Amino acid sequence: MRAFVMKEIGQVGLMDKPVPRPGPLDAVVRTTTALICTSDSHTVNGGIGPRENLTLGHEGVGVVHEVGGEVTAFRPGDRVLVGAITPDWGDLASQNGHPSQSGGPLGGFKFANSKDGVFAEYFHVNEADANLAKIPDGVPDEMAVYCADMLSTGFMGAENGNIPIGGTVAVLAQGPVGLMATAGAKLRGAGLVIGVESVPSRQKLARDYGADEIVDFTTEDVVERILDLTQGQGVDTAIEALGADLTFQTAIKITKPGGTVSNTGYYGEGEFVRIPRIEWGVGMADKTITTGLCPGGRLRMERLLRVLESKRLDPTHMTTHTFRFDEMERAFEVSDKKLDDMVKVLITFS
Repeated sequence: MRAFVMKEIGQVGLMDKPVPRPGPLDAVVRTTTALICTSDSHTVNGGIGPRENLTLGHEGVGVVHEVGGEVTAFRPGDRVLVGAITPDWGDLASQNGHPSQSGGPLGGFKFANSKDGVFAEYFHVNEADANLAKIPDGVPDEMAVYCADMLSTGFMGAENGNIPIGGTVAVLAQGPVGLMATAGAKLRGAGLVIGVESVPSRQKLARDYGADEIVDFTTEDVVERILDLTQGQGVDTAIEALGADLTFQTAIKITKPGGTVSNTGYYGEGEFVRIPRIEWGVGMADKTITTGLCPGGRLRMERLLRVLESKRLDPTHMTTHTFRFDEMERAFEVSDKKLDDMVKVLITFS
């Protein structure tokens, strides 16, 4: 089979690999649709260390090709979604309520990290009964694939943010995760959602997904503007959706005492993330900082698919570019360099 790999830090390309085989509890899926994530660029740039000929990608859907002898819920031919995070459900971290951390910090993050990812004609899924979900007939592949990471991570930002009904929320950065955090905040009942973004096309998408106000950090002071919008109080919830030290500091500054900073960002650079001391109440302002890794698992995926099936949300508005798998090198370049007003790049395999 063909696979798109990280050859080494800074180098990618297509290569041939054997079709994987499932263990007793596992499945092999024939890929039909995938999305490129900024995390793939972080990985290629060395964010998780050196890798050699590692198949990239963690957002994919497809058709079950083969299952292990102990798999009971799925069979060949089923159209399925698999989360970007595929936990080991018997691990102690999973039993303690943190399956994304099974096997160690970020241990549920297997695709394109500790094993080959989904940018291949076939990919392997561990613990298939717990990590696959059947896609409803009314949900097309190009929509379902967003549940693998973007919906799950963005919604996690809202869920971890302790948003009160009618509360105030700021989402810092309106990339795909930030856009889904904005949509999640609206679904959670926020009364005022503020999107922080400078790119006009992403500003429009933010409004489409539920932002009531847009703050452009290139033309105005974000902290001053958000304090003005909240009558000097700050927001109940600030969702950091970029992964930058400065943006994290801004999230602390705009959150009211007793509020929550919900972090979804991937901090790929630097050794430390700083907390502004005064705005943190010198450590005593009752500001909660929550973090999380994209939730995975069958139940999570089924719930997200239900949101799409009931037409609560259409994530496909984020798809700005579509490429065939044999055009993968160009597709990755567009995503990596954010060319042509890119928001999200979709890959088709058939």
